[in-house]
Amino acid sequence: MEKKPHFVRRELLPREVPSISLALLLAAVLLLNALLYLYLNKFSSSLGRVETDSGLCPFGYFKFGAVKNCSPWLSCEAINREVRKLKCVGEGAVKKVFLSEWKEKKVVLSQLTNSELKEDFLHGLKMLKALQSKHVVRLLGYCERQFTILTEYHPFGSLRGLNETLHIPKYKGMNTWHRRLMLAIDYVSVIRYLHSSPLGTLVMCDSNDLDKVLSQYLLTSDFHVLVNDLDALPLVNRSAGKLVKCGHRELRGEFVAPEQRWPYGEDVPFEDDLMPPYDEKTDIWKIPDVSNFFLGHVEGSDIVRLHLFDIHAACKKKDPAERPSAQEVLDTYRKVLTLLIREAAMPSTREML
Repeated sequence: MEKKPHFVRRELLPREVPSISLALLLAAVLLLNALLYLYLNKFSSSLGRVETDSGLCPFGYFKFGAVKNCSPWLSCEAINREVRKLKCVGEGAVKKVFLSEWKEKKVVLSQLTNSELKEDFLHGLKMLKALQSKHVVRLLGYCERQFTILTEYHPFGSLRGLNETLHIPKYKGMNTWHRRLMLAIDYVSVIRYLHSSPLGTLVMCDSNDLDKVLSQYLLTSDFHVLVNDLDALPLVNRSAGKLVKCGHRELRGEFVAPEQRWPYGEDVPFEDDLMPPYDEKTDIWKIPDVSNFFLGHVEGSDIVRLHLFDIHAACKKKDPAERPSAQEVLDTYRKVLTLLIREAAMPSTREML
């Protein structure tokens, strides 16, 4: 009698199960690394690139909202005819700022309030025109003879309100060490841009205390930082032996750099003519204090501070020549971000193991 074929159901051997699990794990790790690489490349790709955004319009033009085409900056006539003031939202020593409306869109209209400071106002306009980039608030138009500037509106306002914004329930998910470090990176990117701008090395002089610094920058709706106030940006020209002084009054306090303080002691009255000039390294001195504000007191922020300790110590060197450049600070910030993102991803990998 012919035997029927005998099929035996083959069970997976115990040692084969780990092999399959290991293969799946390796695939997951490779996928995770690929995603991490793409994510980190988003930030590192901008290092060393030209600081003008390819999405920006040519000089003298702007794009607004979802509109794809570029429009010329609004003239005096267009501003007078098409822009409607809604309310005053701020006033400083140089100008008054109005929330306004243009073609059913919110915009910001700035007008000179002190005729004695018209040179500062016009200098700010000149800088705004020349420095249009991804780091600078968008210029929509201006009228020199009426001392008026029209710019894009950002509802979150200045960085003074950052913590309040991040505590709004809708945005609490953004209140993380990661997002806060990215904001600090944005800030240092602005400083780096000013120090290597198309006009040369510019110093951010409206920065005698933390509150003043924060008032010079805007928080965008997608949580990025733009510089907004460019009224006080003197030029350093080393080849011509030209340094700068931020104003004509004595500066005090630990926030300003040592070289910005009166060097001859309390017994010698301050005289502007005797005050030595300085360079852009005053901006570097202030970076740790501004970044400390950005990092706040959320979970993980102390770990970020620990990783930034050495570069911040270098920023606080008494000798300006020993401080790092803004580019070196930016490179370090980005490396720390990359490292911490990788470390944050590792627990997930270990759990899979």
